[in-house]
Amino acid sequence: MSIVLRLAWRNLWRNRRRTWLTAGAIAFSTILLVGWVPIQFGAYDIMINATLRVFPGHAQIQRPGYQDKQKIRNTINNAESLATSLRGSNPLYTGISVRAQGFVLLSSGTRSYGAQVVGVEPKHEGGTSSIPGQVKEGRYLSSIDAQEIVIGRALARNLKLKVGDEVTLLGGGKDGSVAAAILPVVGIFKSGSNDLDRFFSEIPLHTFQNIFSMGSSAHTIVIVGKSVDEQTKLISALNNAISDRSDVIVLGWEALIPGMKEAIKIDKVSGFIFLGILIAIVIFSILNTFLMSILERTREFGLMLALGSRPKRIAGLMMLESALLTMIGLVIGFVIGTALVYWAHVEGMHYPGVEELAEQFNLPDMSRIYPQMKIFNFLLGPITIFVATNIAAWIPILRIRKLEPVEAMRTI
Repeated sequence: MSIVLRLAWRNLWRNRRRTWLTAGAIAFSTILLVGWVPIQFGAYDIMINATLRVFPGHAQIQRPGYQDKQKIRNTINNAESLATSLRGSNPLYTGISVRAQGFVLLSSGTRSYGAQVVGVEPKHEGGTSSIPGQVKEGRYLSSIDAQEIVIGRALARNLKLKVGDEVTLLGGGKDGSVAAAILPVVGIFKSGSNDLDRFFSEIPLHTFQNIFSMGSSAHTIVIVGKSVDEQTKLISALNNAISDRSDVIVLGWEALIPGMKEAIKIDKVSGFIFLGILIAIVIFSILNTFLMSILERTREFGLMLALGSRPKRIAGLMMLESALLTMIGLVIGFVIGTALVYWAHVEGMHYPGVEELAEQFNLPDMSRIYPQMKIFNFLLGPITIFVATNIAAWIPILRIRKLEPVEAMRTI
């Protein structure tokens, strides 16, 4: 085996230029693959965290079926007590707030619009939503039982309202009664989403419960964790915390925002197409290298066959050369790619102008992308290249099995 290994290594350097060109192509592709996958998944984490931070949260506790049919009667009993028991019980929870929500008709002096009104805990809402920090005019809600409302900028424009004006709220209560109130507008927010700003409003939770005859019940308990990477641990911890209650369930962000999950899947497909193109380039490089090598060494192979070497042994020698050549490129590319990704993980990849956007919409700092440092992300590209190139090498190597010693030795 040591003799075969030495022969394969020697044969690689019979044409140094071609060997280095092929190894360079493999190394370049490996650098791109090692860097692309962690950066792509790191960008997903930032996008998901920023989106969930606006309002939905990483997870929610709800009554079964509420996500599909958000009826006002489908409530969680003693929601505030449950939320209080969760706060501080696990370091995975960085923010917990109780919400109740309904759909109403909001009216100003001359205009009326359908809108969603959400009852929130002003003290805790800032830990699960960026909306409290997005109030551009006036202020946010002062206390959990204050008689006041904050609305989106587009909704305020449509209703021709400004801070200090009163708005009439009309809807249906939990018990079937009419829910009605006149509330002063104390704040106008801009969330960054035109759709949200066009129909969304918030009032204190106890005010909502009084208007809609909710008692001490609510619709959701929103939980924000440290990051999407710990989503599995977060869901598991929440399920353990509510194991004694059969009337509620835990939903992760994938169930809360299925559209985002599908969008990420589509983007991953486009990313893997790009990776596939890179791998195809490497495959053709290695294929060309070994095809040229076999054509140049046909006479040598004929002599080896005439001296008694079996085609299988020669093919094994060529496969070993393929593996060595691929490993040279992979090692060089993996070392350089890993070093670049580690630097990006420490320093972050800066995107100018995003700081202002994040500050404007009260989102976490998105100006830098930090690659997702997972072993799978680093090894996916190199392993795929190694397997694909060695499979591709079999195509020219199969020519050896068809060689006739006499005809091969006559080749010039």
